[in-house]
Amino acid sequence: MSKSNRQILVTCALPYANGPIHLGHMLEHIQADIWVRFQRMRGNEIYFVCADDAHGTPIMLKADQMGITPEQLIAEVQKSHYADFCGFNISFDNYHSTHSEENREFSEMIYNRLKENGFIKTRTISQLFDPEKAMFLPDRFVKGTCPKCKSEDQYGDNCEVCSATYSPTELINPRSVISGATPVIKESEHFFFDLPSFEAMLKEWNRSGALQSEVANKMQEWFDTGLQQWDISRDAPYFGFKIPGTENKYFYVWLDAPIGYMASFKNLCNRRNIDFDQFWKQDSNAELYHFIGKDIMYFHSLFWPAMLEGANLRKPSNIFVHGYVTVNGEKMSKSRGTFIQAATYLKHLDPECLRYYYAAKLSNRIDDLDLNLEDFVQRVNTDLVNKLVNLASRNAGFIQKRFAGKLADKLDDEALFNEFIAQSEQIAAYYENREYAKAVREIMALTDKANKYVDDKAPWVIAKEEGREAELQRVCSMGIQLFRVLMGYLKPVLPKLAERSEAFLQAELTWDNLAQPLLDHEIAAFKALFSRVDVKQIDAMIEASKAENAAVNSAPKAEKTVKKSPALEGEFEPVEAEISIDDFAKMDLRVAKVLGCEAVPESKKLLKFQLDLGFETRQVFSGIKAAYGNPDELVGRYVIVVANLAPRKMKFGISEGMILSAGSGGEDLFLLDVDAGVKAGSRVK
Repeated sequence: MSKSNRQILVTCALPYANGPIHLGHMLEHIQADIWVRFQRMRGNEIYFVCADDAHGTPIMLKADQMGITPEQLIAEVQKSHYADFCGFNISFDNYHSTHSEENREFSEMIYNRLKENGFIKTRTISQLFDPEKAMFLPDRFVKGTCPKCKSEDQYGDNCEVCSATYSPTELINPRSVISGATPVIKESEHFFFDLPSFEAMLKEWNRSGALQSEVANKMQEWFDTGLQQWDISRDAPYFGFKIPGTENKYFYVWLDAPIGYMASFKNLCNRRNIDFDQFWKQDSNAELYHFIGKDIMYFHSLFWPAMLEGANLRKPSNIFVHGYVTVNGEKMSKSRGTFIQAATYLKHLDPECLRYYYAAKLSNRIDDLDLNLEDFVQRVNTDLVNKLVNLASRNAGFIQKRFAGKLADKLDDEALFNEFIAQSEQIAAYYENREYAKAVREIMALTDKANKYVDDKAPWVIAKEEGREAELQRVCSMGIQLFRVLMGYLKPVLPKLAERSEAFLQAELTWDNLAQPLLDHEIAAFKALFSRVDVKQIDAMIEASKAENAAVNSAPKAEKTVKKSPALEGEFEPVEAEISIDDFAKMDLRVAKVLGCEAVPESKKLLKFQLDLGFETRQVFSGIKAAYGNPDELVGRYVIVVANLAPRKMKFGISEGMILSAGSGGEDLFLLDVDAGVKAGSRVK
């Protein structure tokens, strides 16, 4: 399919309607928006839709706590979410809600088709029931001890320590996170989607190029453990769509949430007279892409394509998965003020700064991205202000004052201009493949060349000499021509800066017209296009975030709520948990003797320890390889261990504790000294 007749539909994962948008969410939406804007510049027919994921028990309970209806809650949250996305110049064609008539119709249609095709099964199951709240408890509303590794405080569907999956009824000492009551077991008839029937199709589709290789490899683990039928029903009370033909059964949020992609697009089609079926029929030639976070990739790579296949609809062309966001190399932290809401950022900084910084670091892999705030300030100021915008400002003044804003009628250096244009397809390929960091790197290399041209020509020197007026006009015009090309290349990343640049150039920037220079063309008077970032702005944003998070933490809560929900878009990054002095006092610090220590060859940081705690031996992984290059020297040494830390499943094995060390990291780490005469297993007080 040639670039001129591509039909493309793009979606982002649907933010859950029970909390604000933060900078983790913005990574995905900026990544998708850059790709969409690039496709528009290439002349493709492309539509970009999203919606709030508005159903589920968390919504119902939060609305009840607030004393409002779920409908009121999701309407308020949707308005807030959409304002944040608009603030970051995310160019959705439609932003809808899963609580819509379009979504109800499509959910019922897909369910009925699956049922007619024999893919819906029913059976009676035993469920945990909260006797105080008189409701069945979804998996994430039950906590207890993992039946496999015995770790405490685990959710009802899977263990975050050993990664085991299980039924909530298998939990040891379960409790309701809503009321704290001990659940009882009650039976209920449920509806199941027969996912195993699609195993052959899914295996083929997973390896068809529709997924990144890392995602396809991860999905193979699910095939290896065996696919299970998927419970798509929930008992009343529940905020969602009632299952056709039932009185008190509702679609599980994860069934109707991805269908929200179709519903949002249908809502757009109805308003713009777009052919919906052309994009969703089984033999469609249109392209369908989902941008999502790695926390929800199995829903999109297993359940969603199987549902579409079973309902005789097309599957996605590709699913683009990204990683988490960290800040200053660490998890987002509420106490440090680095858990930053989108609205808070927008009060202090230009959204295009973050768009540029994310683009400068994004690849098409699922690696995590670190927002280093010091680097953020330096990169924005250096690249956008000192290099890019300065290229326009240092030449525009001469053109305006000496030549009434008129550019020269020929290029001063045609070869250099052609060199810039020659990079068009390479930069386009980087955008197409979501290799934004490579595109930015290439564009900035050209920016350096453009500035070197101006430095070498030194128009400020030419301006002082008589008889060189024509040369001055050509040189300064050349600088403006190169700025125009560069700004065109960056338009998908910096749409508002591009808009201001178009006003200055008095010409639209399209991918195809960049090759035609603006000869004998009048430009507008130059106005400041972009402002420098001041460190004080960063400091103010951090302090504001701290204050907001402190206010939230101190606010009274009517009931306990879960940290995670079955939302279509979960947390985009782990968040630091703050502990009290009482929590700290619960730590069991013990002296342990190192029986063995070896490097983990596949890891740059880890050493594997065998430790004697007096009452048992344990295996512990510790990230101190850079500080202790010869692990053998540690054998026989005594160390301090957090002995009551829940076991953690790692790529290289189970780590059964944590060794304490001090320092700033890397080579600057030191194990705490312990007198060799102290008995292994002794408590540290």
